[in-house]
Amino acid sequence: MRSSRDLASRARRWPAALALALLLPLTGCATGADSGPGGDPSATGTGSAGGPGTATATAAPAPEVRGQLRADDRTRRYLLHRPAATDDPKPLLIAFHGRGADAAELREKSRLERAATARGMLVAFPEGLDHGWGAGTLATKQRPDPGLDVRFTEALIKHLVRTEHADPERVYATGFSNGGSMALRMAAERPDLLAGAVSVSGQLPAGDAAVKPTGPLPVMVVYGADDPVRPLAGWPSPPPDPEEPILPSLSARDTAAAFAAAGGAGEPVVREETGYDRTVWRLKGGAPADSTAAATEAAAAAATVQLLVVHDAGHTWPGSTVAPPDGFGPVSKALDATGTLLDFLTGSGR
Repeated sequence: MRSSRDLASRARRWPAALALALLLPLTGCATGADSGPGGDPSATGTGSAGGPGTATATAAPAPEVRGQLRADDRTRRYLLHRPAATDDPKPLLIAFHGRGADAAELREKSRLERAATARGMLVAFPEGLDHGWGAGTLATKQRPDPGLDVRFTEALIKHLVRTEHADPERVYATGFSNGGSMALRMAAERPDLLAGAVSVSGQLPAGDAAVKPTGPLPVMVVYGADDPVRPLAGWPSPPPDPEEPILPSLSARDTAAAFAAAGGAGEPVVREETGYDRTVWRLKGGAPADSTAAATEAAAAAATVQLLVVHDAGHTWPGSTVAPPDGFGPVSKALDATGTLLDFLTGSGR
């Protein structure tokens, strides 16, 4: 687990360090040469030119790979976007789509692949089972193993570190709605795997499905003030759903505050900015959260938990040019969520 000092230095139904971890067994998870019980030694990824997405890939790989790997005796799929080929370790962003959606939908809505690859980052869009994620700890009929997607994400990170030269010290997670909650679950339960996480329109599950942060990590929550699908104030008792239960959730503020508490943060600082309000908690040992000095700006961002409440925004991705489904509310143009989250995640300069 990173210390706070390390942190400072380094649709459509209800859509929603590693170096040590790699020495630990991923029970039932195997990819490529790491095959074990239930594993498949043929984890592959096919790019637009048909080349393999394994360690034997060509020196100039295609920018997009539709890959798959075996985890827990299941074939799981993902969409990978590569930056220009270099020999340097690359930052990796894992981006989880919302419930009822898929990898391509989040790619189109967020344009993360353009902004991230322009920064030299790998960006992987994994596909959830039945178009969703087990973001909570409660076993349900549809998701009897609530830890399945956590293990899949661990396996995917390990696979991309091995095959794509992803930097295990610069692995980040983000997501939208149910996918945002999945990113928060990874941040809460596996802070040793991640260097930071951002959720857009997703909160921590609560009640019997509760997920509780276990260590310090930079986390940002971006939320629409007028979200009609997942209210800003949380949903302690969501209505029943005929296909899959909707998990109760904390409020957006309580979600951020839980990560702040896990990081030993002090009292927050609230700032009104154009089109949104920003609340910042400084993690213990980090630079002052209200610092405006250029020399400490990156360190301050890297050692904080932040909540951005976007005015006149619904259950949407701020700054997107893709129209949301009916009933999801407006898309704010006052904030570019994609650029904002990437700035936050890479603000440490690591």
